[in-house]
Amino acid sequence: MAIRLKQKGIEDFLIIERANEVGGTWRDNTYPGCACDVMSHLYSYSFEPKPDWNRKYSGWKEIGEYLKGCASKYTLRDKTLFGETVRKGCFNEEKAIWEVFTDSGQTFTANFVVAAPGPLSNPVIPNIPGKELFEGAMFHSAQWNHDYDLEGKRVAVIGTGASAIQFVPCIAKQVSNLKLFQRTPPWIIPKLDRRFHPFEKFLFRYLPGYRRFTRAAIYWMNEWVLSGLLKPESPKGQLFTAVARHHIRKQIKDPNLQKAITPDYSIGCKRILLANNYYPALNRDNVDLITDGVARIGKDHIVTQSGETLPVDAIIWGTGFNVTEPLEGTSIIGRNGVELNGYWQQNQFENYFGTAVSGFPNCYILAGPNTGIGHTSLVFMIEAQINFILRCIQSMDGKPGKALDIKPSAQKAHSEALQKKSQNTTWTSGCSSWYLGEDGHNLAIWPDYTFKYWWQMRKRKKDDFEVISTKPDQSTS
Repeated sequence: MAIRLKQKGIEDFLIIERANEVGGTWRDNTYPGCACDVMSHLYSYSFEPKPDWNRKYSGWKEIGEYLKGCASKYTLRDKTLFGETVRKGCFNEEKAIWEVFTDSGQTFTANFVVAAPGPLSNPVIPNIPGKELFEGAMFHSAQWNHDYDLEGKRVAVIGTGASAIQFVPCIAKQVSNLKLFQRTPPWIIPKLDRRFHPFEKFLFRYLPGYRRFTRAAIYWMNEWVLSGLLKPESPKGQLFTAVARHHIRKQIKDPNLQKAITPDYSIGCKRILLANNYYPALNRDNVDLITDGVARIGKDHIVTQSGETLPVDAIIWGTGFNVTEPLEGTSIIGRNGVELNGYWQQNQFENYFGTAVSGFPNCYILAGPNTGIGHTSLVFMIEAQINFILRCIQSMDGKPGKALDIKPSAQKAHSEALQKKSQNTTWTSGCSSWYLGEDGHNLAIWPDYTFKYWWQMRKRKKDDFEVISTKPDQSTS
């Protein structure tokens, strides 16, 4: 967002970052084996290509260095307040400006606010009885304790999601015993990863057309994959299921283990994971897959729901993130004193293309509700949002004392259409996932092709907006 502002000649902005460095996900997640499940040439900015990616699927460190390099190239650190947390943003209706308050007591005013907290940035640890009594090492995968030596330890991993399937194979080689607690098995397909040959890097660098073709081919291949998720009973959806089942049979020989790790829901209903080494790790003699839930935790053990006591030295949580409160810790207050988190809880995260919310003028959100995707790069979605936000900002240029807001009717129409589109897709086919609310309402996923999202966001629909004004003598620039 900051880079694109600068490219448009807009320099009067400030980034407020709670951490001490840029990088987001790829700064915080440094667990063993951490890597992206989107191919490198698509998981990068369209306006800042990187020709020398080392692998088809890059690891956390290389992506983090890419992001830090972008920040340096565009001199964004000079525009960033590091180590500062935004606690509240309030829309001043008398002046039509935003007032932003930080933890340290600083206050900033702005015509526009863009919230980009990241939907998967606040780790969740389940409230299991007794966990505060545990005397061993205990940490979440997103807060990996690199100072703790796992060599020869008895380790419990709770959770089998996207992070766990990456770090379990790595630590299984170190620990004396690994107890892997699985609540619901994921669908996993092979990860077609490899290192790029130096000649390929040469082509990417000196033949931009070849690089663009590679990016486009990856994008359209992913869109092709989506067609099998929109209709889970389609031949293509059945093909994906067959590939995943073959992956299990090929790598797991124990029939009982095969049964335990085979999902009973449609592929894609939960996030499809990519891995080549996860199933082989489960075959190891020192790894035990446990499908019995955790009842409680003691000072040096875990007690299962069936009453079995399992001694452990360390507990690693692979339990994901809090997605039901995407602005957790930050209060955004719009017109008439309405608070955004509360509004969303009462209105099932109703929004306008995951980018704006009625009643919060000149306030925009990146990677907001219903911009999540399970088949391609979120960077594509974010860039579509950024271009939309830039058009909104530019439309208000030279109009002090005015603000742009979404009409409630436009937001309602969009939300109803999105929920209707979600029906009869794999995401609403019966499983429990973080994509949906308890009542099955789609809170997170964009249930369609991403090129359709881009098409609908390519220009601002004037009839969907209203301009609110304040008195001329109360306005501010």
